[in-house]
Amino acid sequence: MFLGLLLAYYAAFALANPLERRAATNVFPNPPTTSSLSAPITVAAGSTFNPPVAYTRYDRGRGACSEQAEGGSRDAVFILQEGATLRNVVIGKDQAEGIHCLGACRLENVFFEDVCEDAITLNHKSGTSYITGGGAKHSTDKVIQHNGEGRVVIDSFYAENFGTFYRSCGNCKTQHTRHVEIRNAWVVNGRTLTGVNSNYGDTATIRSTRVQNVNVICQRYNGNNWGGEPTGAGSGPDNRSCLYSTSDVYA
Repeated sequence: MFLGLLLAYYAAFALANPLERRAATNVFPNPPTTSSLSAPITVAAGSTFNPPVAYTRYDRGRGACSEQAEGGSRDAVFILQEGATLRNVVIGKDQAEGIHCLGACRLENVFFEDVCEDAITLNHKSGTSYITGGGAKHSTDKVIQHNGEGRVVIDSFYAENFGTFYRSCGNCKTQHTRHVEIRNAWVVNGRTLTGVNSNYGDTATIRSTRVQNVNVICQRYNGNNWGGEPTGAGSGPDNRSCLYSTSDVYA
């Protein structure tokens, strides 16, 4: 009986946390319609937002993007509360802050046509956020900004023309230990794949990721909590903060 319960538990865990290999794609959906919002859509805790028409484009209207001006949640297109899921949407270029997750969230097949400031900002205090499928283009700064605590798993995501793909906040007022796992991704034309704060115990685990014309795979920083510019602390695999080998990245 115990063995049966144990097998049932692992089967349920596998369904909730799929590990099978997927294929990142550089083919973005062609949105059938566009919805320009006057305010963010908030996805309530534990609920799922799946548009009535798959891959509807959502934005904040013409002129919403102010390039590198820092915004907040009020400038986002979607705000996800704890345990919320967003799937099968396209985020258009007319927006400033993309998606803000206030708790651990799930993003499934979410595409960003032209990132303004940051595509995804993670503010969860614990748990794991999952970003599965989807992609982002033209992010001069960061694609995924991790300001909160906990862990993020990025699986089969495509990114093109970016500054930094994933960044653990280097100068937030409240700092945490953060962990990222990147697997089966495809990244093209960028400065840095991952940036982590080694002095706070961050880790970046990279597996089976296609990397083309990206300058740095994993950059370590000495982060701070007073708002100063973080200083570099080396790059490349080190078995401590940057957890990958040369066989984990390929062209």
